[in-house]
Amino acid sequence: MPRASVIGLGKSGVAAARLLKREGWEVVLSDGNTSETLLQQQQELGTEQITVKLGQSLELNGDNLPQLIVVSPGVPWDIPVLVEARQLGIETIGEMELAWRNLRSLPWVGITGTNGKTTTTALIAAIFQAAELDAPACGNIGYAACEVALSQPGRETAIQNLSCAGSALKVRPKIQNCIDWVIAEVSSYQIESSVSLAPRIGVWTTFTPDHLSRHQTLENYYNIKAKLLHQSELQVFNGDDAYLSQLGLSAWPDAYWTSVKGKDFLISEKGFYIEDDWVVEKLTATSVPEPIVKVSTLRMVGEHNEQNLLMAVATARLAGINRDAIALAISEFPGVAHRLEHICTWEGIDFINDSKATNYDAAEVGLASVNNPAILIAGGEAKAGDDTAWLAQIQTKAAAVLLIGSAAPAFAKRLQEVGYYSYQIVETMERAVPRAAELAKEYQARVVLLSPACASFDQYPNFEVRGDRFRQLCLDWAGGGKLQYNSILSFSQPN
Repeated sequence: MPRASVIGLGKSGVAAARLLKREGWEVVLSDGNTSETLLQQQQELGTEQITVKLGQSLELNGDNLPQLIVVSPGVPWDIPVLVEARQLGIETIGEMELAWRNLRSLPWVGITGTNGKTTTTALIAAIFQAAELDAPACGNIGYAACEVALSQPGRETAIQNLSCAGSALKVRPKIQNCIDWVIAEVSSYQIESSVSLAPRIGVWTTFTPDHLSRHQTLENYYNIKAKLLHQSELQVFNGDDAYLSQLGLSAWPDAYWTSVKGKDFLISEKGFYIEDDWVVEKLTATSVPEPIVKVSTLRMVGEHNEQNLLMAVATARLAGINRDAIALAISEFPGVAHRLEHICTWEGIDFINDSKATNYDAAEVGLASVNNPAILIAGGEAKAGDDTAWLAQIQTKAAAVLLIGSAAPAFAKRLQEVGYYSYQIVETMERAVPRAAELAKEYQARVVLLSPACASFDQYPNFEVRGDRFRQLCLDWAGGGKLQYNSILSFSQPN
């Protein structure tokens, strides 16, 4: 029996281990941490004949080396044991690559980008599902990709059901457990550890400096993202992104470009743009432009969400989805948890959760999207990046800033350097929420916004837990029965 090692006892690692076990591998799953929850998982997986080693890292010694190592997305690709494994000729792949190898007979949409990919992914999945296609969102959103693979028949059953695979556009009887499309949000970490992932449609939302502590240089970060698009059959790009648009046709001559600014701003002669409140499609250089859906039916605010809308519509149309399904999905789409999520309204003040804004660019967009003036809660574990535009947005929109987490002293210094002194270091979310409510009344601010511009790892396991804590504190403060709620899609994903 071939032997595989899986690193990381998170959702992705557990799904990868179960998938490998189903495919006939002897599986050992290791995690450097230990806790009561992990011990419970260890016992559960043990009943499935999956060995779990807690509190220790994978070691490559002795004669019983694995033939395959599968890495969870949060595990750095260049840690010594993985470098050693590759030197020894042991195949080393990410969990996304393992899922792809089990689902490659299906058409995939792969969405990547620094910001905007979660909303775009969720909207694409909603459109495909409105078209009555079985199209789960997975990867860096929703399910782990290997969970989707586990939902499909094993190889023996799959051989009997080969007609299940292929184009979702064929008229054919529905086969039980047959997925039509895989809609995958793919982070740079997941692309880095995927060798052969090749979506039918690749989407690139934005590109700004991020994750440089892992990828070292902007060029390396770009090349990792570009790999997914190069391996995609069809490519959709946000033509309003400064970096991507500068590269333009010289780098991506066959791509479909989008622009919220209109036809005159399209980079190529084919693409999708906004004109007179319509998303307009132009599939070839010679085709007649065709209106697809009204922009005003989208419930989310902000130009960035119009960009997301364009890329989602472009993807749907390239997959052959009709206008009615697109219009239905867009009119009903509520947004994504932790991304400009309206929590409640208390005494005329909107409390908004933008915990997913884990870098300066996302936080700048978040602040630009809310009403003036706002009370901003920011901070956490700081990332490398250019904070200039974010600070300018604070000066324009924020009546006061409350700073939390390990980045608070450095953020305070940067605010002083640009001449902004209406800030307080409150350290924790528990102090930030009631203080923000008090300041909102004092300054007659219309919004309390959590948009941290930071990772969460100094105080929380991930940005979802941070956002959930903010939500609970806001609801506790607002006092129960006097709330106005929005229905929001909720996904679980790593920071």
